[in-house]
Amino acid sequence: MALWQGRSRRKPTGGRYRPFRKKRKHEIGREQQYAFVGPQRLKVYRTKGANQKVRILKAEFANVLDPRTSTTKRVKIVTVKESPSNPHFVTRNIITRGATIQTEAGLAKVTSSPGQDGVVNAVLLEGAAAGATVTPRTA
Repeated sequence: MALWQGRSRRKPTGGRYRPFRKKRKHEIGREQQYAFVGPQRLKVYRTKGANQKVRILKAEFANVLDPRTSTTKRVKIVTVKESPSNPHFVTRNIITRGATIQTEAGLAKVTSSPGQDGVVNAVLLEGAAAGATVTPRTA
């Protein structure tokens, strides 16, 4: 069943809108795609005007920016450590925007939307470079 992104048939108050036309093809949405950790797999969609959108289904590498040196490197993703969108995504290794991933360079925060952009971009977290652990201060 297709997702429809047109106007709702109901008002916010619960009243009914009388439809002035049928559904249109450009109002159809697509199912949400999750990006998993694994050997890279992409999915290409044809969009309006014969253009293309790329979604990433599985990601093995991430483009990680080191803020100290201002350099970007292609680094292997090990696992997902934290996901603010859904705590269950950590056990399933689903990469989302804002998720913290463990890479070979250290902990990094994802800045791109892999399910929409088709690429995993991340920023290295301070104090997490080269696998260093951050210890809390004691008084």
